[in-house]
Amino acid sequence: RQYYRDIRKKLTSSLCLLLQGHDSTCAPLYRQTEKLGRIQVFARKTERRESYDNEVDIMETTSLRRKKSTWRHLLRDYFLLTLAMIIGALGWQFLLLPNHITMGGLTGISSIVYWGTGFPAQYVFFGLNIVLLSVALVVLGWRFCLKTIYAVVLFTVFATLIQDTAQSAHLLADQKFMATVVGGVLMGTSIGLGLASGGSTGGSDVIAAIVNHYRDISLGHVILICDLTIITSSYLVLHNWEEVFYGYVLLFILSFFVDYIVNSMRMSVQFFIVSTKWHEIGEAINHIAERGCTTLDGNGFYTNKELKVVFCIAKKTESHLIFDLIDEIDPNAFVAQSPCTGVYGQGFDRFKTHSKRLAKQIEDVKAKTSAGAGN
Repeated sequence: RQYYRDIRKKLTSSLCLLLQGHDSTCAPLYRQTEKLGRIQVFARKTERRESYDNEVDIMETTSLRRKKSTWRHLLRDYFLLTLAMIIGALGWQFLLLPNHITMGGLTGISSIVYWGTGFPAQYVFFGLNIVLLSVALVVLGWRFCLKTIYAVVLFTVFATLIQDTAQSAHLLADQKFMATVVGGVLMGTSIGLGLASGGSTGGSDVIAAIVNHYRDISLGHVILICDLTIITSSYLVLHNWEEVFYGYVLLFILSFFVDYIVNSMRMSVQFFIVSTKWHEIGEAINHIAERGCTTLDGNGFYTNKELKVVFCIAKKTESHLIFDLIDEIDPNAFVAQSPCTGVYGQGFDRFKTHSKRLAKQIEDVKAKTSAGAGN
């Protein structure tokens, strides 16, 4: 700064000399001033280039993290789907089919065909799913159907592999109620994990996913409504109302576990973070946790100091990462976390409403308001 001040003084004096006609004295100072100007222009260009390079590095790093996160989520989804299909096949083949306990959906239809004709249930299940998935492909998209096709093929293959072992074992043959409870837990867990990971076992799960795509209706309730008719119709083959009632009990347990699994895996949490390092915490949440956040203005009542509060909503599975980031940046930060029943918008669930009917009502209200303002 002192160097710049000296140059300005010399420049001022040189201008005075120039006005008096002393050109020989001013020339060296002009050359020095011109050189200084070039240095300053070069410095500004360098700073802008470095700033641009930093922004590009941040964008590339963020893009790389997003790609890694996408692959992690994809692998996690297919792992959960594989686990879900194995659990479901075990429950179906070892507990439900041997004990004549009917469940809903295409598995229930397949069971009824198997009890009536002896044709392997898994093959009927596979054939019916091909027809239903051709419809779901149009509504739900290829990503849902790709996972569902994978799940259906895996379920069919695994059920075929364990069929002979399951028939010879015949678990809980004299305890049908216990077989109903355990089978319901296994099948409910299987369907819930499948739906939460973006796929399903087909059948009424696909119907439930199609309805839930347009309406905010409980998945378990949709499955319950779709499956009651199938379970009741099993009487035509079993000729035993007691076994039909076991099917009703199974359906209740299955619906409860589907809702429990799906809701627990979709649960979100909200954070209120009070810290003097609020900017660093916000940057870490944006670029590492890849979640948006909002800063709120606050005032400490006891200290009477102005402060910033970082507000953030994330999936429950992401809460540990956010806590680790906060603890790494500011261990003394004050953090309040609470669960959120429903979060809608970018990065979370989409709104599912009766859009056409509501749009008409909104237009009617606007028309009445405009008419009232005109009068």
